[in-house]
Amino acid sequence: MLKGFKEFVMRGNVVDLAVAVVIGAAFGAIVTSLVDNLINPLIAAIFGKADISGVAHFKVNGADFYIGKILQSGLNFLFIAAAVYFFIVLPLNKLAERRKRGMEPEPDPLTTDQELLTEIRDLLRAGRSDVR
Repeated sequence: MLKGFKEFVMRGNVVDLAVAVVIGAAFGAIVTSLVDNLINPLIAAIFGKADISGVAHFKVNGADFYIGKILQSGLNFLFIAAAVYFFIVLPLNKLAERRKRGMEPEPDPLTTDQELLTEIRDLLRAGRSDVR
């Protein structure tokens, strides 16, 4: 029973997933800090408010509706997605592109006909005419 558990835990995809969750949680703090300490203050400098969560607040029969909070959540999502794209995805794609430039793709494997023709050619070059 423990052997099976050990095999399950040591599979590459389980370990990779665990690492991704831990790194994702740590990176979430960085992105949140970027949004809270850089992007939201820029919005406050431009529009006079740090966020738009107080916009379009109204009550109907004692029920509070916060349209601004919904809009703020959408903006925060866009800001976080932009930060992830421009600070992680784009640089990593550029790095992968640079690495690929130095590599040549491997040639396709030879078919049986091509292998036989190559063998015949090599025998003829060697001066052996005893091809059977």
